Amino acid sequence: MSRSKSSGRWLQEHFSDPYVKKSVEEGYRSRASYKLLEIDEKYRLLKPASRVLDLGAAPGGWTQVAAQKVGSKGFILATDILEMDGLAEVTFIQGDFSEEEVFDKLLDEISDQPLDLVMSDMAPNLSGMRDIDQPRSMYLIELALDIAMKTLKPGGNFLTKVFHGEGFDELVKQSRGVFDKVNTVKPDASRSRSRETYLLGRGFRG
Repeated sequence: MSRSKSSGRWLQEHFSDPYVKKSVEEGYRSRASYKLLEIDEKYRLLKPASRVLDLGAAPGGWTQVAAQKVGSKGFILATDILEMDGLAEVTFIQGDFSEEEVFDKLLDEISDQPLDLVMSDMAPNLSGMRDIDQPRSMYLIELALDIAMKTLKPGGNFLTKVFHGEGFDELVKQSRGVFDKVNTVKPDASRSRSRETYLLGRGFRG
């Protein structure tokens, strides 16, 4: 019964969420689009003709924003374990990029042209137990940072979802050794009760 009540509260909160309503009205695939729109408005990460990799892209809310911002002269490569409906001017690879075969496919698409931005809104399937969820989350971020370091051009940028907890301080420290500027950002579209924030590394040192 408690699970049913909890699910009902979540559904009520979800459908009364102003960002959910806005995403339906404006044709975005998820409320997460507004997180990226807000971050980009402040930091100008997505410029016309930019080359972008979107990790954990499904259902495509961030990919939509990126495609709109970089335009037809840009390059958008998206990947996820889940299926994602196609988007114009976007190359999508389904699979787990921690597996060599999928990783090699990504590198083939990127070719020898480094990226301007690697971004990730990935999160593990949450169990509700922090001791389990936090290590899973940090593992995904480490994978994302690793691929960013392999594919970004000097001066490129990295944006990833991160949850405050064990490993957070170490991640910030590691990022400061790789990027000229490191910020943590919590956009208004992030629910206030959520531990999620976003780590932004700018000016990849190569």
